[in-house]
Amino acid sequence: MDGVRMAVLSSRMNVIVEGMMNTIFRSSRSGVLNAAHDFSCCIVSADHQLVIGAESLPIHMMSGPDLISRAIVEAYPEPKRGDAYLHNSPYNGNSHAADHCMVVPVVDEQGVHRFTILAKAHQADCGNSQPTTYMSNARDVYEEGALIFDACRVQNDYKDADDILRMLKLRIRVPDQWWGDYLALLGSVRLGERRMLELGEEIGWDVLDEFVVEWLNYSENMMSEAIAKLPAGSFSASTTHDPYPGAPDGVPIKVDVVVDPLAKRIDLDLRENVDCLPNGLNLTESTARTAAMIGVFNSIGEGVPPNAGSLRRLDVALRDNCAVGIPRHPHSCSAATTNLADRVSNMVQAAFAEYAEGVGMAECGAVIPAAAAVVSGRDPRSDHDFVNQIFLAVTGGAGTPWTDAWLTIFHVGCGGMLRRDSIEGAEMAHPILVRSQKLVQDTEGAGRYRGAPSAYVEYGPVGTTLSVAYGTDGAINPAKGVRGGAAGGPSQHYRRLRDGSLEELSQQGLIELGDGETIVSITAGGGGYGDPADRPADVVQRDVHERWISADRAMSVYGVALDEAGAVDEKRTRELRSEPLVDA
Repeated sequence: MDGVRMAVLSSRMNVIVEGMMNTIFRSSRSGVLNAAHDFSCCIVSADHQLVIGAESLPIHMMSGPDLISRAIVEAYPEPKRGDAYLHNSPYNGNSHAADHCMVVPVVDEQGVHRFTILAKAHQADCGNSQPTTYMSNARDVYEEGALIFDACRVQNDYKDADDILRMLKLRIRVPDQWWGDYLALLGSVRLGERRMLELGEEIGWDVLDEFVVEWLNYSENMMSEAIAKLPAGSFSASTTHDPYPGAPDGVPIKVDVVVDPLAKRIDLDLRENVDCLPNGLNLTESTARTAAMIGVFNSIGEGVPPNAGSLRRLDVALRDNCAVGIPRHPHSCSAATTNLADRVSNMVQAAFAEYAEGVGMAECGAVIPAAAAVVSGRDPRSDHDFVNQIFLAVTGGAGTPWTDAWLTIFHVGCGGMLRRDSIEGAEMAHPILVRSQKLVQDTEGAGRYRGAPSAYVEYGPVGTTLSVAYGTDGAINPAKGVRGGAAGGPSQHYRRLRDGSLEELSQQGLIELGDGETIVSITAGGGGYGDPADRPADVVQRDVHERWISADRAMSVYGVALDEAGAVDEKRTRELRSEPLVDA
């Protein structure tokens, strides 16, 4: 296909997906969607290949839509126009039960299945036994309690299956809010279906079929060229998730990687890891595979379209009944998009950074601290129950071979696609007061390129009580630096009592705050890249002036001395950098 035509068609399909994304953003009701943008949309070919995903969350999209599309066709071998399916099974292709997928087939006038349209949105409440969508302490899926739908047809001939919707509403704590989000998902996929039918009629289905083949081949070639630039070799890497309920000694994880630039392939092996755990940390097949591939894309994937074509060059070996593999029912996968998934992505990208100069990056900080908790209770202003996830200051970005950290990446699995709540918006939507939100000086992962500092967030209920559910990592094993870079600041949590005193909390749990109490969340910083002593002195000086770091840290960690006027003391700096510096 002519290159210009392929570019135009890829743009046309990308605009369709962007329209789907905008539909969810503008018509959803819960803050996790219309404020944080925790949703993704894509177009999948009739033979289950990811074609276009726009600016979706990587952990949602790299692997999963293909598996879901296949699962629905297996359940309904003859897709019909007007069908719509709800799917969220963690045992059959989905990310985790809180991510509800709405799927519709694109069927032409002759009844031929041409494409599949998919929209995935994280729910404010998914029926869990506790008011949280990350029930990481659940011993199994029964204790988790999530509603699970496996290729469930919710529309036939564009008409709702009312009995299923009635059952759903009876298990959701905020049914009206959920109903609005459900309609937003449905509107999104119906928009995508309509636009694809128009595109097929305009240019012809044979042309679109040709485009898919050429577009995926082009993407595969882009990834092949990126791999061909790497040195040949194999390496292993490991990491450890902090101790957790069901894993009192933590969760060790390892990966074996083979880079073959001649064959233009990268193989990643996650099979030699622990069996499924008696908690909600277990990954699903899609999140395990995606997490490893995110680490590769963060290392070498600049400019490579993330679709089925480029992914052909990556092979991720998984094992059945493995915590970072393919889960067995009834093991819980409630937190499958975050904790262990982030560990896998971080481990891979950090391993690439140590493997070759100029690729990879340091580790990003852990996610789902109380600054991004699921909050619930009864709002005295409306006398209605509420459940929602808030997204206050979470940093976590990692140093790279070329730049300082992306400050607000939120976590490695979302690729920076999630947005942060406005304080005013969060306070209007929930009976809370955000007392403080700021960066914490001297908590960055020091390096030639520094990681993000930690964030300090403090909030609490106003005129009521507040349940705060969170489950983070990185208190004991913070985000590592690479190539001489230092680790980012650890996560910490406290309850501030009415008398002002602080009570230390664990890194996961469901905390009940009384009126007048607050929770303090110090989020994880990101790792640094390269030796801090290689950071230019004038850049360190600017960091001190901007209050990212203190003058003492500039001297002890970066080897940069400032005089009383704040200028670089060249002579003293040369002396400091000729001696071993303090370990950051």
